[in-house]
Amino acid sequence: MTKYKVVVSDQVFPTVDLERSLLSEIDADLQVASGDVEEVLSVAGDADAILNTYLPWSAESIGKLEKCRIIARYGIGFDNVDLDAAREAGIVVTNVPDYSVEEVATHGLALILAALRKVIAADRSVRAGEWSVDHFRPIRRLSTLTIGLVGYGRIGRQIAAPLEALGASIIAHDPYLSPGPDLPPLLTLEELLGTADVISLHLPLTEETRGIIGTDSLANVKKGAILVNTSRGPLVDLDALGESLRSGRLSAAALDVFDTEPIDPGRIEDIPNLIATPHMAYYSEEALQESQRKAATQVIKVLTGQQPDYQVN
Repeated sequence: MTKYKVVVSDQVFPTVDLERSLLSEIDADLQVASGDVEEVLSVAGDADAILNTYLPWSAESIGKLEKCRIIARYGIGFDNVDLDAAREAGIVVTNVPDYSVEEVATHGLALILAALRKVIAADRSVRAGEWSVDHFRPIRRLSTLTIGLVGYGRIGRQIAAPLEALGASIIAHDPYLSPGPDLPPLLTLEELLGTADVISLHLPLTEETRGIIGTDSLANVKKGAILVNTSRGPLVDLDALGESLRSGRLSAAALDVFDTEPIDPGRIEDIPNLIATPHMAYYSEEALQESQRKAATQVIKVLTGQQPDYQVN
C-alpha cells in the first residue's frame, strides 16, 4: 500500500506520466478523477493531495475532503478555489505563477501586432480577391503609439520589452507598485485608459478586478484605442465591449479569454474588429511540462513537510 494518495481532479493534459513519475519517489499513488464535483469527491474524498486545473472547489466541497493537505493548481489563477475555506481546513493552496510567462507575453504581443496591423482583415481581403490597403486605413506607426499595461508583473514586464524595442512608449497601471527608475510611468486606471492607444490586461481575477473593463471604463478610453486581454475573461464585460466596438470608441479588440468558456460563437459573430483565440496564450509543449512538474513538486514539498514555493493562501 502506498503512503500517499494524490488525485488529479480534472485531467486536461495528454498524459500525467510526468506527475506519476515524480510522485512515485515519495511513494504516492496518482489517480485521475473525472466528472462533476460530487463524482470527483467520490475518488478524492480521502486524498492527501489534489492536483487541479478548472474544477471549482467551494467551501462545501472543501469541507468534504477528509485529510487533504494541499490543492495544487496547475495554472496561474486560483479564483476557482475558496482560499478562506481551504485555510480554515488547514489545506495549503498553491499555483504555478511563472510557468507560461513567455507564452502569454508572446501571445499578447502577437494579438497587439495583429490588431494594429489589421492582419486578420487583410488576410480575409486577399482571399476574397481584393488587393488594396484602402480597406485598412488608418494604420499607425508603432513608434508613435503608447501601450498601456494594466498590471505590471511578470507578464507585463516581458511584453513591455519587445514593444519598447520596437519604439512604443509604455505606461502602466498597477496599484501594488510605487514609482521607480526601472518602471514605466505609473498612472491611475482612468489616466491610462484616456492616454493609451493600446490597452493590454495583465492582472488576476479578484472581486476588485472583475468587470474592470465595462461600460463606465470604456467610456473613458481614448477614441480609436485597441483592447487586448490574455488574462481572465471576466475582467471584461463582453456586452459592453461589443457596444464600444460597434460605436467606434474602440477600433479593435483581441481576446484570448472570455467570461464563459467555450464562448458561444453567437455572442461575438456580429462584433466588428474583434480577434478571438481559444484560451491558448498559456500553451506551448514546454509550458505544459513546466506546469505539470512544478504543480507536482508543490505536492511533494507539502506532503514531505517542506515549504511550498507558491503558496497563495
